[in-house]
Amino acid sequence: MLTMYSTTWCGYCHRLRSQLDREGIGYRVVDIERDPAAAHYVMGVNGGNQTVPTVRFPDGSTLTNPTIVQLKKHLSTIS
Repeated sequence: MLTMYSTTWCGYCHRLRSQLDREGIGYRVVDIERDPAAAHYVMGVNGGNQTVPTVRFPDGSTLTNPTIVQLKKHLSTIS
């Protein structure tokens, strides 16, 4: 399952969530403003920036602010 690091106010996050829902792709959301460990993780994979959405894949790889096309393509390469 995917993990999407997000905030409540992020428009890009809301868009990606609706696209994931429409595509039937399972995911869980972690709010980096409520989870300091998650914020630290996001900063670690984004050069110190708290950029969301950051998506972690089951193999541990990540994409930052991906389009649904990029996300689905990456999923197909790790499945």
